[in-house]
Amino acid sequence: MSITGPGSITAANLMAQNNMMTQLNTLSQELGTGQAASTYSGLGSQAGLAVQLTAQLAQIGGYSNTASTVGTTMSIAQSVLTEIGSVGSSVQQAVSQQGAFTLNNNGQTATQASAASYLDQILGLLNTQVGNNYLFSGSATNQPSVASTDAILNGTSTQAGLAQVIADRLQADQGSNGMGRLTVGSGPATTVTLASDGSPFGFQLAGVTSNLTGSTVTPPSGSPPTLSVDLGSNPNDGDTVSFGLTLPDGSSQTITLQATVDSPPGTNQFTIGATPADTATNLQAALTSAVSNLTQTALPAASAMAAANGFFSDPPQVVDGPPYDTATALVAGTPANTVFWYTGENGATPARQTATAQVGPAMTIAYGMRATEPAITSLLANVGVLAAATYSASDPNAKASYQALSQSVMANLNGQSGTQSIGDIEADIANAQVMVQNAGTVNTQTQATLQDMLQGFEGIDQNKIGVSILTLQNNLSASMSVTARLAQMSLVNYLAPVTG
Repeated sequence: MSITGPGSITAANLMAQNNMMTQLNTLSQELGTGQAASTYSGLGSQAGLAVQLTAQLAQIGGYSNTASTVGTTMSIAQSVLTEIGSVGSSVQQAVSQQGAFTLNNNGQTATQASAASYLDQILGLLNTQVGNNYLFSGSATNQPSVASTDAILNGTSTQAGLAQVIADRLQADQGSNGMGRLTVGSGPATTVTLASDGSPFGFQLAGVTSNLTGSTVTPPSGSPPTLSVDLGSNPNDGDTVSFGLTLPDGSSQTITLQATVDSPPGTNQFTIGATPADTATNLQAALTSAVSNLTQTALPAASAMAAANGFFSDPPQVVDGPPYDTATALVAGTPANTVFWYTGENGATPARQTATAQVGPAMTIAYGMRATEPAITSLLANVGVLAAATYSASDPNAKASYQALSQSVMANLNGQSGTQSIGDIEADIANAQVMVQNAGTVNTQTQATLQDMLQGFEGIDQNKIGVSILTLQNNLSASMSVTARLAQMSLVNYLAPVTG
């Protein structure tokens, strides 16, 4: 028979109490954190799946953060685009409501002076930043999108700005003879010819039509192109001949001349002479006068518009000169001789694709923009040409030329069918915003699902944990009570008392 002493029993009880204390601490930690284990190893066979779910949750959280950042950027972009469109509308309204043709000391109307201010607003909006990123610089978000208003309009000491490019282009379009690169001539005694010089400047021949009795017309042909009108006999009073011309900006003009018995003839008329040869001479003089008039009125407006369109290309297109009045081609400007108005990136990648973001496991949105998009460059060209063109108060054709330019700007700002508008860019960004919102909804739902799944592995049943803690506390209390009593016992407690 062996007797176990109280010391051995107490040690065993203390070990049991330590185990219960460890369990109690673990359960208390689980109750406080809501997690079944503080490390994945504590999850046993479910640890691998818990790791995967946690990684997926982190990834979804990253997509949500990206969506939030991109959403802010696109909201600002929409505001900027709306403002740019509003400025364009203001310019259009100013042109339509302008008053008398009165020039200031700079040779401009009040509408033109306001156009310079509007141009400055547009350029400022194009240089909008979100954080450190420029919205309209394509992928080069760390670079400003456009140059300064002053540099764009007036150039620098070594670089031509828009005003200089317009002046150079006008020389090229009017030509050295002041006839828009056309020559009115004669062939045989009864033939009148109209020839271009084959350059891309000035007027281009579009065609000729006639109801002149006894005449024969030949449409433009040859190199350089030439058309002709041969008067086989004298026309009747009131007969007409029309010459179609294409201007540098792509617009068209028709010169219609009417035969008359009056001498001298009225505007756009020619006197029927004694012979067809005399009539041909009169037709030649009337055609020369009409072409010369267009060269001083409609042509400067079209020339300025063409120059502005070329300047706001990337790279800018300028006349290959000097000399300019005999130039035969446009060339790309260089940073050494021309202000490059656009200072962002302009690669082959479509504008929207210059900024992309993954906002969901299977959703990537494109929201990039460039200031070189057609809707923007068209607006810049039309506002810029108003701000840069100047007129002389002593020029009798100045008013007509300015009115022609104003009408062109009005038509262009109304938008052309099939061309991009500011609204089109806004629509693209709006579509991307909808995709981000949809991605946010999906991400939220996915996060909830993943969290529920993870909670199934890592979570606890608080009621069950509470019961376990209470049981442990009771057991621990009883064990500690027994241990305390055993610790106070000795061999004496086992011996019978000694009696006398």
